[in-house]
Amino acid sequence: MRVLGVDPGLTRCGVGVVEGEPGRQCRLIMGGVIRTDPDADLAERLLSVETKLTAILQKYAPDAVAVERVFSQHNVASVIPTAQASGVAMLAGARRGLPVTTYTPSEVKAAVTGYGDADKKQVTLMVTRLLRLTEAPRPADAADAIALAICHVWRGGAKALLGRAQSKGARQ
Repeated sequence: MRVLGVDPGLTRCGVGVVEGEPGRQCRLIMGGVIRTDPDADLAERLLSVETKLTAILQKYAPDAVAVERVFSQHNVASVIPTAQASGVAMLAGARRGLPVTTYTPSEVKAAVTGYGDADKKQVTLMVTRLLRLTEAPRPADAADAIALAICHVWRGGAKALLGRAQSKGARQ
């Protein structure tokens, strides 16, 4: 199974594609960030994120999309742009007919580090080790997106995909 992980953001949107199956080591296909100009119009920035995500979906042909669930207890104003980028990521996956799943940061951290309160440095370190990379993915947004993709694979995303394919076949 190939999964696109998205750590949503408007200035830096982390993206990572991994391939693997539950219980086995994943393989990194790509990782990086989509950047937008903070001085540009909001609609143009969202369009830029969508255009670049669509190009990644086209190029790497993932089977599923995993997006970090937006959560904020305190500063709602700062979470709004992140939520907008998250919606764009979910829409881009849905437009291609892909299953889109959201995960909380603590679910992702627990999946890759074994500890739901791990910090970004620990997540980056474990992503590097789990994928046997010679260098850590940079910036942290890319490592977080890769961790999302690993989480989806390991949390049984392949089972969900298989179930969906079987139900689709039954309808035909």
